[in-house]
Amino acid sequence: MTTLQTGWQGRFFEDFTVGDLYRCRFGRTVTEADNIQFTLLTNNTNQIHFNRDYAQRTGYDACLVNSLLTISIVTGMSVPDVSENGVALGWTDIRLPNPVYPNDTLYSETEVIELRESNSRPEQGIVTVQTRGYNQKGELVVEMQRTILVWKRAHAPALNLFPNPKM
Repeated sequence: MTTLQTGWQGRFFEDFTVGDLYRCRFGRTVTEADNIQFTLLTNNTNQIHFNRDYAQRTGYDACLVNSLLTISIVTGMSVPDVSENGVALGWTDIRLPNPVYPNDTLYSETEVIELRESNSRPEQGIVTVQTRGYNQKGELVVEMQRTILVWKRAHAPALNLFPNPKM
């Protein structure tokens, strides 16, 4: 007899507690190709992201990873724990204290700093988190505060999305 096992479905508003710390279970190495593709895709013409000679003339050892790519990867790493059942309301207080270079590996952790019911959407709540990204040396490379509108479990539209198989 086959028993259906449900997988991780992300956290809902009632699953969060102020002070919780979630660490992404994997790291993500940023390649030179990732950086160049993202930089060109976003029409960023700053050569520090794709011209090694130029980057070295500015005092860096290599091209710098586009800061928006760093923010995107670190944010994405936190989605299963923080925003899989919600929608981003905003990012604030973004700091990039150390550069990221191609072939650096990023790690992400997110701390819950505030929770409140939504005044306009009673089926959801607002979660505020502090997300930090580190490189493989443990150096802080990005820190940001994020606010997410998260579904309460009883109202979540994402439950039971799998279609009924026709046998």
